[in-house]
Amino acid sequence: MTDAAKDQDVPDPAEPTGVPSVQRDEDRDALHILPLSILPFQTPSLHRARLIKNARLNSVVELFQGQGIGSGQMDVEELAKDYGWSGKGRKRHPDLVMLRKLAPLPSYDVYSLRMLFRQEGIEVNAIEDLKLSDSKVTELTSYMTQFTRPLIQEIYGKDDLNIQTFDDMVKLFESPDVEMVRKKLDQMAQKLRIKVRDVPKFLEDYGDVFLSLSYFRQCLDALEPIIDEFMNSMDEIRDNFQLKTNVNMMNTCDQIEGAINELMAAISGRFETFDRYTNGMWDDLTADRFKTVKKFVEEYHTTIGGCLCALTVKMNAFAVRFPSPAVGGPIKRGEFIMSEMKQGIEKVREIQANAPKIETVEWAK
Repeated sequence: MTDAAKDQDVPDPAEPTGVPSVQRDEDRDALHILPLSILPFQTPSLHRARLIKNARLNSVVELFQGQGIGSGQMDVEELAKDYGWSGKGRKRHPDLVMLRKLAPLPSYDVYSLRMLFRQEGIEVNAIEDLKLSDSKVTELTSYMTQFTRPLIQEIYGKDDLNIQTFDDMVKLFESPDVEMVRKKLDQMAQKLRIKVRDVPKFLEDYGDVFLSLSYFRQCLDALEPIIDEFMNSMDEIRDNFQLKTNVNMMNTCDQIEGAINELMAAISGRFETFDRYTNGMWDDLTADRFKTVKKFVEEYHTTIGGCLCALTVKMNAFAVRFPSPAVGGPIKRGEFIMSEMKQGIEKVREIQANAPKIETVEWAK
């Protein structure tokens, strides 16, 4: 039993500290990793652990990970036994209660977590822990342009050469030129039909909503070349003399290919819908119209996050094992499909099956 398991008394639930946790950027920005340091766990060893989705799409607690030492993983119930949290007559440990809530979540990206934590009544140590890293935000600049450029032109037109980016617009309100700030605030408030004091909140919400779409689009773009390579491998497996008579193998290839194609089509369809609603918003931009788009996008955060998380975990597992077409032939790839890719594939379909139906937004004339 670990040192953390020796305490037999169940502690009171921890209070949020309000202090952001120390996270690696790659953990903060991942779809499939949840650093447990962002939550008020009582057990000290959990502060250094991560909840991750493994290649079979199961949630496991990763207690350590590193080059040369591998990854030390346990599922939640195994961890509970090791830490002495299980047993008849024992009061449920608050850390176990928390982990049981976290394990079934479909994605650990920051946008899905905001929605899911709110639904589950889970508090983080600091709200900053549910934001993308600065480096990721910088990466997404090119994706954000398609959302921020129309806002800039709608509010200020093409005459104000000092405002080129969304950050320029936000920084305007930090200018020491009080008169200029007041003028810009009035201009934006009139255009959006809101009060001047509501402009900063509008900008914060606007930036966050479209940053989320930019983040998910980048995740999808990163997947496409890996999926193409995976599909090529499936064709090679089907054409292989030894494998094409293996009925189970052929059926598994069809099942996996069908699930991936369905998921990609569903994600692409939602992005097309987002684009349509966003374009409709510009016909007569108001804060209320933006709120409609914001609500619509946020309702699908968990669905898109879950779909992208499942695809990313599966495709990354394939890419790590077969980093180039020259690594591993059809036989090796077929074995990997049967042992790893097949496992948990039904969860991919479940995420999509449980997704809310896309509703139609009718813009008021």
